[in-house]
Amino acid sequence: MLRVALPNKGALSEIASTMFKEAGYLQRRDNRELVITDADNNVEFFYLRPRDIAVYVGRGILDVGITGRDLYRDADVDEAVEELLPLGIGKSAFRFAAPVGTYTTAEQLEGKRIATSYDVLLDHYLKEAGINASVVRLDGAVESSVRLGVADAIADVVETGNTIKAAGMEIFGPPLLQSEAVLLGRTAHQPAGLEVLIRRLSGVLVARQYVMLDYDVRKDQVDQAAALTPGLESPTVSPLQDSEWCAVRAMVLKSQTNNIMDELYDLGARAILVSQIHACRI
Repeated sequence: MLRVALPNKGALSEIASTMFKEAGYLQRRDNRELVITDADNNVEFFYLRPRDIAVYVGRGILDVGITGRDLYRDADVDEAVEELLPLGIGKSAFRFAAPVGTYTTAEQLEGKRIATSYDVLLDHYLKEAGINASVVRLDGAVESSVRLGVADAIADVVETGNTIKAAGMEIFGPPLLQSEAVLLGRTAHQPAGLEVLIRRLSGVLVARQYVMLDYDVRKDQVDQAAALTPGLESPTVSPLQDSEWCAVRAMVLKSQTNNIMDELYDLGARAILVSQIHACRI
């Protein structure tokens, strides 16, 4: 049975659970449940702290798991764990920040104190960059560390940057790491059911990015219309009762839908319809 680790709480927990439901897997109904078994799909789910998931996978206790790239890199299990699928959600960046006007480059942190909740990740970066600085490990609320005299700057995971600004600080230097939610697996480990799981999750990601577009167009305009809606491989073109017209169906990016509909209408297409894709296999 495939053993899968999912976050037990927080925004990432809801995102992961919804994704697995859309992929056809059973999920818990009560947040107090820590383990559930999906007998139909031969998968067992374990709900754990996001920070611990990479450790369980890396030590071979569980097969795969979903967590943030920042958290798994900070777990220091890089050799035992590999990314199987980036999920494109929960995007953030690991950045330096300090009081406004204090620093502009990472090199200026030479000899300084840097507070963080990601000491392993920060230590690796400092060594690679050749910066000699002291790492102050805190469990959270690192934004207060400078004002309280514990550190000169901080390194933290930033999504919008609003918390940093509210603390009277600013981000500086390039990102230390670009993060997002990822599916992790043990390095060179291919348990039964993993290929199907990845295929299903990939299908969910595609379904979220695309919609199905249907429209009618005159035969002499099919080539022009198909250029606007090429689909993933090629659009489906079917004859209508009126021999001068055809029905066309193609997948298009959700973000481009309205622009494409306008262009098709200007071309002469009619009965332009959009429908959601709930699941797919590419």
